[in-house]
Amino acid sequence: MTAPAPTADAPEIAAPALPDATGPVRALRSAAPPRPRPLVLLAATTAIALALLLLAGTGVLIRHPVLIPPLAASAALIAGAPALPLAQPRSVIGGHLLGAAAGFAVVAVAGPGVWSAAAAGALAFGATSLARAPHSPGVATSVIVGFQGPDPLPFLPLLVAATVILTTVGLCLHRLTGRRYPLYWW
Repeated sequence: MTAPAPTADAPEIAAPALPDATGPVRALRSAAPPRPRPLVLLAATTAIALALLLLAGTGVLIRHPVLIPPLAASAALIAGAPALPLAQPRSVIGGHLLGAAAGFAVVAVAGPGVWSAAAAGALAFGATSLARAPHSPGVATSVIVGFQGPDPLPFLPLLVAATVILTTVGLCLHRLTGRRYPLYWW
């Protein structure tokens, strides 16, 4: 049995109207999220500065670098987007540790270098995803380890300490500003 052919007087379904982008004001509007409230932004910026200065100061005191670029990215996630899965302690701490482990595993097999860094990044992405601890800065940590091949004995404890400092500063920040963090620990 076939469906009857539409009749000439049947109503047509109208296509959704497109937004009017011809006006100068409408064309300048953005779909980006709103700016944070000034006090929240000030508190978050201050917290990131405090956390990164703590890491830098610790490195100066022990004469070993503690502040690496992926940790700054982690601080920004914790302070600026505390509800994201990537900002939760499980992802921050676990993501960096899994990333470092991936980097050290690749370096153990292939030695440090640019190819090892690329392989470590891919391996870290898979490992953090499987562990339900996604954290893009942790993938960046794996690239650093794969490229440079640092000594794991000082690197790993300092990495753990740095991620604990970041999550602790984030916890204090969000308690002060009334935002819920973390949404989950494990």
